[in-house]
Amino acid sequence: MRRSIVGELNLLQKKIMKDGVIKAGNVLKVDSFLNHQIDVPFISELGKEFKKLFGDRQVDKILTIEASGIGIACLTAVYFGVPVLFAKKSAGSNMDKDVYATEVKSFTHNKVNHVVASKKYLNAGEHILIMDDFLANGCAVQGLIDLVKQAGGIVEGVGICIEKGFQGGGDELRASGIDVKSLAIIEKMDAETGTITFR
Repeated sequence: MRRSIVGELNLLQKKIMKDGVIKAGNVLKVDSFLNHQIDVPFISELGKEFKKLFGDRQVDKILTIEASGIGIACLTAVYFGVPVLFAKKSAGSNMDKDVYATEVKSFTHNKVNHVVASKKYLNAGEHILIMDDFLANGCAVQGLIDLVKQAGGIVEGVGICIEKGFQGGGDELRASGIDVKSLAIIEKMDAETGTITFR
């Protein structure tokens, strides 16, 4: 993969350049290290970065969505010393019936998921850091924000590994007053030429 950017690449950008694969339809595959197979030592380093970015905030809990956000959320939570709650995409038979629920449209799978979190684990007054592996159109994050609001919690910020800047979700969230910090923001990518441009 080739890049078109001036300046030094950060840790995640270097990893994307080395191991990421651009597919047709603006799909970036990073399943060798982030969202299928997890490179634990590397993702742990990203967790340290998020601790630096949000270390001045009160964070009582990290909230993510299953499944691919769980790895980065857990490895970040180690540095904050807080639990991770992941919203489930369907209420299984062993799930509490007393839940907060919202709808989330998946860009990757082009379907709407019913997403739930137990009222037992999301509480009024809690300071929540929302995390996910990818941010494209922002629907997953909006859904997680909705769950926090239903619970009466406080969203301290949103930590994202890879943001597809060209899809606008992150910019919309920032415009609405949400503090979104992404470790790598992709401005554009081209499957034919294998080029990627970081913001």
